[in-house]
Amino acid sequence: VLVIGGGDTGSDCVGTSRRQGALSVTQFEIMPKPPMERSELSPWPLWPIKLDLTHAHHEGGEQRWSVMTKGFDGDNKVKKLKCVEVEWKAKTKQGTLVPIEKAGTDFEVEADLVILAMGFLGPEKNQLFNDMGISFDQKGNIKSDEKNMTNVPGVFVAGDVTLGQSLVVKAIADGQKAARGIMMYLDKS
Repeated sequence: VLVIGGGDTGSDCVGTSRRQGALSVTQFEIMPKPPMERSELSPWPLWPIKLDLTHAHHEGGEQRWSVMTKGFDGDNKVKKLKCVEVEWKAKTKQGTLVPIEKAGTDFEVEADLVILAMGFLGPEKNQLFNDMGISFDQKGNIKSDEKNMTNVPGVFVAGDVTLGQSLVVKAIADGQKAARGIMMYLDKS
């Protein structure tokens, strides 16, 4: 099993895979390996940027950092992943970091199952949202009212796209709230 993503969801996928009998589990994370101790880049009261191994990591499996997946191979089923190591370099004068492929580090890895557990960075602004006139809040999430309707009548949103990244149980509850909002909207129509 290969898990792409190094956060809490990825950790849960590693542990579940091990408990369900996977012979091997590897977890790839595109970000560099964090330090073992709190870094001066994340002083208190900021959330500490440091390596956080969970119970799932102690159950076994390999973790690889600064790895980007470039593609998949296989006929009707994934058989291999094409990957490369990356380093993070400043793209702008403001210091925005981007992953840059390290020359000569391309590699392939076989996998029977690939689980995508990548982080959510917010709703991507796109032409559809622009054409519809959808409004966003200060955090970059889609704005909605107490019934989960956007500023566009009849367009509803739920989950991470409006709450920001959170737990799946919150997204489920928000989806139920949106469904009630939709029913009320349709009853008025």
